[in-house]
Amino acid sequence: MGVVEAAHNVKILGSGDRTIVLAHGFGTDQSVWKHLVPHLVDDYKVVLYDNMGAGTTNPEYFDFGRYATLEGYAYDVISILEELKISSCVFVGHSVSAMVGAVASITRPDLFSKIVMISASPRYLNTKDYFGGFEQEDLDQLFEAMQSNYKAWCSGFAPLAVGGDMDSVAVQEFSRTLFNMRPDIALSVAQTIFQCDMRHLLCHVVVPCHIIQSMKDLAVPVVVAEYLHQNLGGESIVEVMSTDGHLPQLSSPDIVIPVLLRHIRCDIAV
Repeated sequence: MGVVEAAHNVKILGSGDRTIVLAHGFGTDQSVWKHLVPHLVDDYKVVLYDNMGAGTTNPEYFDFGRYATLEGYAYDVISILEELKISSCVFVGHSVSAMVGAVASITRPDLFSKIVMISASPRYLNTKDYFGGFEQEDLDQLFEAMQSNYKAWCSGFAPLAVGGDMDSVAVQEFSRTLFNMRPDIALSVAQTIFQCDMRHLLCHVVVPCHIIQSMKDLAVPVVVAEYLHQNLGGESIVEVMSTDGHLPQLSSPDIVIPVLLRHIRCDIAV
């Protein structure tokens, strides 16, 4: 196993001519895909990995400078694909990883046949002419709460992000992976994500993008999915699901898995 593979806990499952890469979002790790993976392994080669900073990675490898922008994560994706000698993949990115895949595809469009984006946002902050869902004051309070008592923040944030029942298995699972992160790394990652603005790069993304979004999502208003659709540089399609929460693949697999499989298997009809 190569250095990059080992650092990111890369797992390769299944076999098939086409490769699916599953990339998790903030506060989770590759276990967030546990409901989807069994449906893919018979037909595809499936690549799972952990973002640097996830609780399952070595915190010593987390370079605060490199990961102060999404480009740091995008270079990791390209490195993983190159080390595994993958010439083309369907990239399924959740939350921040959807944007990371998009950024990576600008540099190396040849590596991506399509990007499936789940709960993606190019910017979380509102401006005069853009609704991202958050005011700076909201974010400052969020960062302050993370800093003052990380465990308490995790307990409060997990049910809000997942949606639905406070005691659900999905909330417990997200709480666990969130709490696994080292608090200073979690704060740094959250600041990078919530303060990022990738809108100017969208026109350079020419790989086909399938945008999948929950009807109700604390982190990403539905209008953001439409904004992505209107501003991406290539073909795109939007599907809004009747799900609640930012991690629908974990909290509502019965609804989400069929939708994801359809978007993985079917290309956008031009």
